[in-house]
Amino acid sequence: MAINILYIEDNPDNMLLIKRVIEAQGYNFFHAPNGLEGIAIAEREVIDVILLDINLPDIDGYEVARRLRKSPIHRLAYVPIIAITANALKGDAEKALEAGCDVYMSKPINIRELRARVEGALAARNI
Repeated sequence: MAINILYIEDNPDNMLLIKRVIEAQGYNFFHAPNGLEGIAIAEREVIDVILLDINLPDIDGYEVARRLRKSPIHRLAYVPIIAITANALKGDAEKALEAGCDVYMSKPINIRELRARVEGALAARNI
C-alpha cells in the first residue's frame, strides 16, 4: 500500500528539501503552496500524514488544522498533522496542538527528527 504524505508549505526551498526526504523514504509526496489548496488536496486524496507550515500566504496553519479536523471528510479528523514552523516563541507549540496538530517541530528542520516523527505517526495508525 502506498503511503501519501502532504506538505503544505509556501517556501520552495523547504518544500524541495522535504520532498527529497519523503521520496527517499519511498512515500508519495503531495505539495500545496497555501492552506486552501492543502485542504483541497487532503479532501481529494487519501493522505496518511500532513506536514503543515504555520505561516502560509492565505490562511495560517492553525486555521488549516482546525478546518481539517472539522471537515465533512471523516478520515481527516484522524490524519496525523505535524506542524513544522519557524514560530518558536513560548506558547506556539501549545497553540498548534490546540488547533488540531499532533506534533510541533520548529525550523530549521532536523531531517532525522522529521523521519522519526513521520514514522511514529504512521506506526501509531498501524500503517
